[in-house]
Amino acid sequence: MSRRKDPSLQQLRRYAIARSLFKATSLPRAIARLGFVQADPMRAPARAQDLILAQRVKNYRAGELERRYPRLAIEEAFFINYGFLPRETLALLHPRGTPHAWNAGMKARAEEVLAFVRRHGRTHPKDVQTNFDHGRIKRWGGDLSASTHLLEGLHYGGLLRVTRREAGTRVYQTIEHAVQDESPEARLARAGRLLDVAVRLYAPLPAASLNYLSRLLRDGVPHLAAEARQVQEDAKSRYAHAQVHGLLWYWPRGENPAAVRHAVDDRVRFLSPFDPVVWDRRRFRLFWGWEYKLEAYVPAHKRRMGHYAMPMLWGEQVLGWANLKVIAGRLQHELGFAGPRPRGRAFHRALDEALQQMQEFLER
Repeated sequence: MSRRKDPSLQQLRRYAIARSLFKATSLPRAIARLGFVQADPMRAPARAQDLILAQRVKNYRAGELERRYPRLAIEEAFFINYGFLPRETLALLHPRGTPHAWNAGMKARAEEVLAFVRRHGRTHPKDVQTNFDHGRIKRWGGDLSASTHLLEGLHYGGLLRVTRREAGTRVYQTIEHAVQDESPEARLARAGRLLDVAVRLYAPLPAASLNYLSRLLRDGVPHLAAEARQVQEDAKSRYAHAQVHGLLWYWPRGENPAAVRHAVDDRVRFLSPFDPVVWDRRRFRLFWGWEYKLEAYVPAHKRRMGHYAMPMLWGEQVLGWANLKVIAGRLQHELGFAGPRPRGRAFHRALDEALQQMQEFLER
């Protein structure tokens, strides 16, 4: 039997777009297929999770995930980043334990908060602040309520879950997880399943990006760090792989990046900076030949693209970026291009349709 020919870089790019931007489906099915939806609180013009789902869910509207969250079999949690994932994946993350940086005093206060939430039921951070005098702490260079910090730590550790949000603020309740099999084989299997979720989301991946994902996973499940490292070291036996343009690439077994079915349509799409298609900045440079950066935290006078420049995909080319704002109820846009702006009716027609779809998405 002859060996299958390795894919070209162009085939890898087309495969990456087609497998991620699948045919629009229902919200539960889209989340299940993605495996993880990264969240970000910045709204410019909408939150990252909404912008990601708008590309993959039929008739999706901004804020729909938050509104429907209590009825969906998903959870907010920290995985490789913070976001939303199916409940069966959440079970693989625990027992994670509370933050290692907590001293004995902080752990004792956390136990008091946990007991309070158990008695109180669904708990807003202001309920904890009313009943405890935890004060404030310095965190991430800012001033944060210690009560909020304790709730976040208990949530990270798997002792609390987010039951819903009120005006964007998490409301918590306690949660119980099934006892895990802690045998070496079971721990290794859990780490492997978690890395598989990340690889399915971001494939195809150059080896350096797979290594980076593994490091993020080790941060997310520090109790499985050794196992996650072992899974990464065994990547060649776990995932399909090939040398393309001098680099080793990985993707899930059973998928063929060179298959002709990986067709890309001619729509214009404005992608969140955290969208799976553009999340890996290393792969972005390899696919499109220019460097994209999120400049939201860059001083205004140093920005080249804009506060929240969204990569602009047309077909299988990321032509440049778009800054989108809603002013007086209407969507305003400023475009930037990495190369010459396309001429002709095809691009302008696709651009008009994308802007109209974005306007409809923002209308709740």
